[in-house]
Amino acid sequence: MVGDGLESFPRLGSHPTLRSEEFGTMAMSRDAATAFRRFGLGAKPGDLKRISGDPRGYVRGALTGSAATLSTSQGLEPSHVVFAAAQAAQQEKQLGKALAKDAAQKAAAPAMAETDPMVAAAAPPKGSAAGAPAAAAPIARPNQIRRDALLEEQAARVAHAIATDTPFAERWVMFWSNHFCVSHQKGPVRGIAGAYEREAIRPHAFGRFADMLRAVEQHPAMLIYLDNQISLGPNSQAGRNRGRGLNENLAREILELHTLGVDGGYTQEDVTNLARIITGWSVGNLNQPQTEAGKFFFAQNRHEPGAWTVAGKRYEDEGRRTGQKVLDDLAWHPATARHVARKLAQHFVSDRAPASLIATLEQTFRKSDGDLLALAKALINAPEAWSVEPKKIVPPYDFVVALARGFDLKTKPGELVRLAGVLGQPLWQVPAPKGWPDTDDAWMGPSAIRERLRIAEKSAREVAPGVDPRVLAEELLGPTMSNDTRQAVARAETREQGLELIAMAPEFLRR
Repeated sequence: MVGDGLESFPRLGSHPTLRSEEFGTMAMSRDAATAFRRFGLGAKPGDLKRISGDPRGYVRGALTGSAATLSTSQGLEPSHVVFAAAQAAQQEKQLGKALAKDAAQKAAAPAMAETDPMVAAAAPPKGSAAGAPAAAAPIARPNQIRRDALLEEQAARVAHAIATDTPFAERWVMFWSNHFCVSHQKGPVRGIAGAYEREAIRPHAFGRFADMLRAVEQHPAMLIYLDNQISLGPNSQAGRNRGRGLNENLAREILELHTLGVDGGYTQEDVTNLARIITGWSVGNLNQPQTEAGKFFFAQNRHEPGAWTVAGKRYEDEGRRTGQKVLDDLAWHPATARHVARKLAQHFVSDRAPASLIATLEQTFRKSDGDLLALAKALINAPEAWSVEPKKIVPPYDFVVALARGFDLKTKPGELVRLAGVLGQPLWQVPAPKGWPDTDDAWMGPSAIRERLRIAEKSAREVAPGVDPRVLAEELLGPTMSNDTRQAVARAETREQGLELIAMAPEFLRR
């Protein structure tokens, strides 16, 4: 039987940070809750009251500098360092196998000597230094190097998301990281997926779209993920010698996903021509002394010569520079402005975001030449972004981060990464180049909801004993909380059940 739950909870007045009577007079606008749900990663206890005087100003505060987007870089290796270390370990592993094979062949020599007197006479005495087998050298493990780097990057990213007081900046980075996504399932990308976000996304998050576009398309993680390092111009020196040709993966995704959009008016000829232009965009490795392992380099002998037309503009062959010119023009293309505006409105507001909001974002992008700081300000300042009812289901990664923030969990970041994976969203492991789905109900499957409930139950048991779920619900959900949710939490039979109800409330699951 469901009781009033009072016997299961500590008295309201015992809450360490907020007395129950304060709720009756506390002026807390709905915008405060929206600031942390729609524009952030969930509130912590006390957050709504702290920013209630100027919620929109609080969100704008994340735009005052780029430091907020760079805070996960401390103590983490650059991508080229991890790449080179893993490649060196791979070479060591191969050498170790060769040495082991050679040692095995030499070990067979005594057996040969027993049947061949000439070999026996030439063989050194048993136990002599010359006949002793060499000690096996330890073999480095390239996969372990990549895995360790990935785990460190993931832990740093989650720890920052939980601790940050500029969550909009982190959400903004997460949007662009998904827009320009890579997957660590692709070979060497495993060790550099996190560094890719730090090196190509974060430094440009509030800069120019054109600069970010250049950075991501020339980063080794993207080049490897979409196979451009194996693309050869059919008429290049390498193409003629090896009998291989173009790989169009990167060119296609640049046009379809990163810039113009699927309805941006490009053709298959545009894809092929762009693939020709960016042949030679490759990644240095230890087997090429003239390159720096793990860094972008332009391989002239792989580059397809000639002048080519992309999106109605003809480009003369200038080697590496040609591709950069194409990217710059695509960054400023009207179709790119429209595509980015729609994606931003869908991500932060709704699948059916007001046309006026999309138009505002598109115009801002075009008038500012892709200034992402101006674009972020336009989103935050748009009245429509604050007035649309919350319909979007919070994705799994955001859900576990919101739980950690709101419930003040001491769970290790690596465990939260694992839980996000259990819910279907492993960090930096997208199912396809288009990234994670961003529709309103993309994460609403029955099995996914059951897993969220299981995680909510586990999290409820880890909340500090002095926390009253009735007080916590007010602190995290504020005036967005419905009477049904408020009553359900108050009538919960146990403290843990009350906390579970907060985590599974519509106001916690939607933004």
